[in-house]
Amino acid sequence: MSDSELDPSIAALLQESNTATHPGSLPSFDDIATESGDERKTDDTDEIIFDGGVPRVNLNIKEFKPIKNFFNDTQSSLFDDPAYYKTALTGEDESAQRLHSVLAKYLRCSDPKDRVVYRQRIRTSWWDLIRSLCIKMNNPGLPLPKRMLLRYGVLLPSLFTPEQKKVFSSAILENRTGEPVFYVDEWFQEINAGHLKLSVTDEVRPSKRAENSAGSSQEQLRLIELQSKNSGKLQSAENYVAMKESERALLETELKSRVDMLCEHQPFIGLEPHKMSYSETQKRLFMEITERLRALSKNDKELSVYLKDYQEAKAVAENLGAKIAQGPDIVQVDKSDVYTEFETVRQMEKMTVGRQGNQFPILTREFYHCIPQGTGFRENVIDQLAWVESIDPGAFCRIHKNIPNRIVPFVLLVPTYGDSGFCWEPFDRYNRITSRGRIVVPMYPRDLRIAVLTAVADLRWQVAKEKASYYWMEEGITGQYYQWFDRQKIKGDLKAYFISDYILWMTKESEGIQRLDKEVRGIFWRNMPFPDQLRKKLRRRSLVYNELYQKDINRSLSDGY
Repeated sequence: MSDSELDPSIAALLQESNTATHPGSLPSFDDIATESGDERKTDDTDEIIFDGGVPRVNLNIKEFKPIKNFFNDTQSSLFDDPAYYKTALTGEDESAQRLHSVLAKYLRCSDPKDRVVYRQRIRTSWWDLIRSLCIKMNNPGLPLPKRMLLRYGVLLPSLFTPEQKKVFSSAILENRTGEPVFYVDEWFQEINAGHLKLSVTDEVRPSKRAENSAGSSQEQLRLIELQSKNSGKLQSAENYVAMKESERALLETELKSRVDMLCEHQPFIGLEPHKMSYSETQKRLFMEITERLRALSKNDKELSVYLKDYQEAKAVAENLGAKIAQGPDIVQVDKSDVYTEFETVRQMEKMTVGRQGNQFPILTREFYHCIPQGTGFRENVIDQLAWVESIDPGAFCRIHKNIPNRIVPFVLLVPTYGDSGFCWEPFDRYNRITSRGRIVVPMYPRDLRIAVLTAVADLRWQVAKEKASYYWMEEGITGQYYQWFDRQKIKGDLKAYFISDYILWMTKESEGIQRLDKEVRGIFWRNMPFPDQLRKKLRRRSLVYNELYQKDINRSLSDGY
């Protein structure tokens, strides 16, 4: 097939000669291999500095901040750079040369069978290249095109349509939201810096440091695990102290205002300078003041307990920190750790696509068909998470000491053509109280809302299952759903059915459209209740929801009996 028979934009990519007159062409690899991949660029496409940082869990934050700007007002010139492709592959190992070679053959090929073979070779070469790049993400001078390979899967900007290039050129590169939502390049930046722990896998990873160390090093590893376990208690106790102090301040303010009202006496007309006795309104303040004093007494007892817990946890943290500081330095991140995380992320990306899905790794107009609002940019995903939380307020809450703690999970955005998100970890095994879970969301799904919902549903299931432990088939939402599933004699994946029903619960039942089994609706209504305002709205729309709402009232009246 000659170049004249190709689509003009594709043909331009393949003209390896006279590259200076063809900004979108593929340069020869001899030019690429002669330059260093870590050289700092001086053009305006590299002005963004990726400082990184992992947001700390703050239990006082109750909701997502509204997203004001989903895209930049001005477009970046990054994807118009004629040297983008060359910069992306420059200075990398032989995997870059293999990818360059097979991509050219793939774009020229017209035989469907051969294209399948080339697509498979592209996948292999692509992941070899990404493996060599992932250990460089902590380098602040790394050119942006190399980051965009991991972030968006953009290798050739000429594979965009003009509209698609405009969208990606307007995307916000830095994290302005303060939420723990990461692109793949940012994820590896934090892994390299040691700010994020490696993702847990089913296989037990042999620790090279542990194998080569003895005595004090083994003790150091044990101390680090204890420190991780204690960090949850420390943060939880500190937040409870802050919460009780805030409650006390409010009660004291109310008490002072009522005492001030009680101490105000009007002059008795005709008997000056004597003043009137307490009015009926002031006499009612006696009871209110007594109630506030009882509440303050209760608050003080609880605050004393939390202060003691916080003091003990802080003392343990300081003790462990001192011992760790005195021990050998074994907490640095080495290449083997990063490569381990690379294999984990690669598995995550495959799971978002599934066995029958399109696992082509390069972003191209041939497969990318999302609208700007339906693309998994950080701002769009956070907006969808906020929508989920507005309907399911407990989606990101974990109960500890009968108090719900809102803990938003880490969200990893992977550049795949998958349709399903999922939960990789419900929480850190060493800190079940305040640690973040980990969910994965594909960036180029057919429906971004469904992709986010599948991830949140999986998170809800796994958190509830871990909480119930051995009794997950008997207690909580997992137990109730399993027992219904078993009575119906349904065959198939239990969790997959739950996720499917959760999507119906969020998208249909929240609108008053009845799609769930009556018993499942009751299970979800009790365990994942809608906000009170929405429940009141639904009860007016159907007798089915009114019956469920009335049962809530009956249960609240019978509490304690």
